Amino acid sequence: MKVKLGDYIKIIQGFAFKSKYYVKESNWRLVTLGNFQEGGNCFKYNDSKATYYGGNFPDKVKLKEGDLVLPLTEQVVGLFGNSAFIPKADRFQFVLNQRVGKVELLNDKIDIYYLHYLLATPSVKKQLEVKASGTKQRNISPDDVYDVSVDLPDINIQKNIGKFLFSIEIKKQNNNKINEELEKIIKTIYNYWFLQFDFPNEEGKPYKSSNGEMTYNKELKMEIPKDWKVENLKACSLCSYIKPGVEYFESKVYLPTANVNDEIITQGPNITFKNREKRANMQPKEFSVWFSKIKNSVKHISVPDNSEWFTKNYILSTGFQGLQCTKDSFAYMHCVINSSWFEIHKNTLSHGVTQEGVNGEDLKNIKFVIPKQKLLEKFNKICMPILELKFNNIKENQELTALQDFVLPLLINGQATIKETVT
Repeated sequence: MKVKLGDYIKIIQGFAFKSKYYVKESNWRLVTLGNFQEGGNCFKYNDSKATYYGGNFPDKVKLKEGDLVLPLTEQVVGLFGNSAFIPKADRFQFVLNQRVGKVELLNDKIDIYYLHYLLATPSVKKQLEVKASGTKQRNISPDDVYDVSVDLPDINIQKNIGKFLFSIEIKKQNNNKINEELEKIIKTIYNYWFLQFDFPNEEGKPYKSSNGEMTYNKELKMEIPKDWKVENLKACSLCSYIKPGVEYFESKVYLPTANVNDEIITQGPNITFKNREKRANMQPKEFSVWFSKIKNSVKHISVPDNSEWFTKNYILSTGFQGLQCTKDSFAYMHCVINSSWFEIHKNTLSHGVTQEGVNGEDLKNIKFVIPKQKLLEKFNKICMPILELKFNNIKENQELTALQDFVLPLLINGQATIKETVT
């Protein structure tokens, strides 16, 4: 039997926070449209773009861990229907910004986790898309959500389905957290060795702190270790520029830049060689490092040697630029491209009318140090296992997403069931 969501839920709308009270840090952090995954259905945690508030606001927009929120404006196509649970936060409390709504249940006949996945089904998304209004950015209202028709099974069935699907989501989130910690380890070593130049010398002591010989470099306008070279990303001995072009294929997964956030990948659409769009024209390769060419767009993919599942089955957008590395330079180039200084240089060099970004010629102006071969090999030996582990976690998340996408419609439509586990 069809029911209306309005009989089961209430949506609290966010507050119009005033920009003059935005601060660098406070106890209150805004949940905005940017916290919703562009290609997924979970919370996007982005510390670099966080907005904190120092003014007054109503208590009703304060959020707690586990609250379910959803976008009321389509910042990117396909966002309607995606919802997210508020994560745990120790240093601050999340608050609800305008054009974002918090879902409250009106009765015990609907499960909050089941609702989370129900909203993301094609049936619900289609109903919300039809109701949306606006030109530049389309909007929906709480009443539009209330008017959505759905089938609701027994509450116990809902709880079993919601629990199962949410366990998959938690596993993916844990993999992402592990990858974040692994990346911190790599960056710590990179910063210590190649930015502070305290890599181990022949005696195993920190080079610069042990009075290792340094020389002034005019291109970087700083001192670097003696006999180290300086090169640019366009003409570099450690990597080569990957040009557009793919060989014929029957079917592959297409990853536009919208489906990558930092290093987190959400599954893209399946395409064929003939029906692909023109931008689907970059082939990932073993030991390649990729970045978004677009200004203020932090999106990275590093492809190590345990990557056959990816190189054989995925195609990237021309919005990415790839660098083909050697085995020994791969870990180092991963750190170069994933560094904050690289993003600053990229943004500074970006240009264009409709969308600012960099091209191959701009990469000539991004210069960096080239360490000695033995040091590259030593760094790679330490970091390669970490990068392989990260890529295994990315693979597992893609497999979990595929499982989730496969069973979701079957469970929601009643074509499959999950029995409650007795413990």
